[in-house]
Amino acid sequence: MSEKDEVQPQPLGLIEAIIPVASLVILVGLSYFLFGDGGASGPSQVALTVATMIAVLVAWRRGHSLAALNKAAVDSVSSGIGAVFILLAVGALIGTWAMSGTLVAMVYYGIQILSPNYFYLTTAVVCAVISSSIGSSWTTAGTIGVGFMGIAANMGLDPAITAAAIISGAYFGDTTSPLSDSTNLASGTVGVGLYEHIRETALSSSIALLLSLVLFWWLGKPGDFDATDKIVAIREFFPTSPLLFIPLVLVAALALLKVPPFTAIFIGALAGGVVAVVGSPERVIAYANAQDLPHVLGLIKGVWLALANGYKTETGNAAIDQLVSRGGMDSMLNTIWLVITALAFGGVVEKAGVLDRLIQPIVDRAKSTGALMTATVGSVVAANVVTADQYIAIVLPARMFKPAFAKLGFAPVVLSRAVGATATPTSAIVPWNSCGAYMAATLGVGTWHYAPYALFSFMSPLVVIALAFLNIRMPRTAAGQG
Repeated sequence: MSEKDEVQPQPLGLIEAIIPVASLVILVGLSYFLFGDGGASGPSQVALTVATMIAVLVAWRRGHSLAALNKAAVDSVSSGIGAVFILLAVGALIGTWAMSGTLVAMVYYGIQILSPNYFYLTTAVVCAVISSSIGSSWTTAGTIGVGFMGIAANMGLDPAITAAAIISGAYFGDTTSPLSDSTNLASGTVGVGLYEHIRETALSSSIALLLSLVLFWWLGKPGDFDATDKIVAIREFFPTSPLLFIPLVLVAALALLKVPPFTAIFIGALAGGVVAVVGSPERVIAYANAQDLPHVLGLIKGVWLALANGYKTETGNAAIDQLVSRGGMDSMLNTIWLVITALAFGGVVEKAGVLDRLIQPIVDRAKSTGALMTATVGSVVAANVVTADQYIAIVLPARMFKPAFAKLGFAPVVLSRAVGATATPTSAIVPWNSCGAYMAATLGVGTWHYAPYALFSFMSPLVVIALAFLNIRMPRTAAGQG
């Protein structure tokens, strides 16, 4: 059959566009209802696969070839390979940092300096500063965030609130840093100067962060905290030194030098292995069970195991064992499985035109300023849920709403702020989105558990909507002002 004779796909009807999305929500919801947190270990991946097949069937009935749909799924998964490698690098980093004592050192010094009264607030502020400096929420959570989780556990604080504080601070930086890829994408897609975009986004993001800090201060656990027993236990099993922070400092320096995240994090993982070999070679040899091997090979085997399978120990102290028995590339495999199936679903529904069909009527009906902004924010959130990819959630709504914003005379930065301040933070509270899956795997807390406390993720888009209704910081073009 010639290209002229090929059947052109027909646009989806509204019900047809809703079917794949409804299937996704119902199946994933049923997965978490039946299996709880265990849903992310396989059942949710099955749910996403079934939802993908339903989307394929709907699209095939409308004239899309199976080959084209297969290519769309494969291309979408390919776009997430970078995230997959970062997940593997973080798993490796946690493993060697656990073995070297870097994680223990974070806890050791943290429980002496921090107080439960302001721990959540401090966590959010520190993560915001670091993320703003390096432009990466993932690197922030995968390094200092892991340390904060250990400190919280030793203080008896809520891990879900701690994870939410880490995410709130990390995503503030990700929406406002000139080094952030999502910030650059939001400004570039709409055609706005980077620093103009940051100037406007910083306003809404700062308001959202301040409101989050009030919540984290209010949630602080009042009372004194005696860390004496924990400090003695750490000294007994894991002698600490400021030198153990070398891998952390190295990763931060590489991030500031704009080294790609995977490279920076994996170098940090290797540095953790070197610190373990230099500082605690007997621990490495014992973990490798390599007493019969030549010393050098035994050390290599121990670090290799920590990179691949994480570090595990039995000291007799349950708190210490829980802190350091973790990590490894293999600990991220379920999350990678989740990301792959979610991206495949997103690729198929994008190819089928599901989001175009659902969003276009909203664009057509949004006439007032407040309605247009609400529709934009809602569409970005929907894109995050359906496509499981924050980058698509930035690009697709920005492209579709650009004419509507121009028609009402708004400067392009109004749209870039809306998509940037919505897509990036809300991606972390969608369990099957690559960002939500990453945060859950890295911090060890299910997305459903930390999401209610991740106030920045909710407040950032709400502040954008509020600014529109109040007509605050809504610059217009020269034609629009006329």
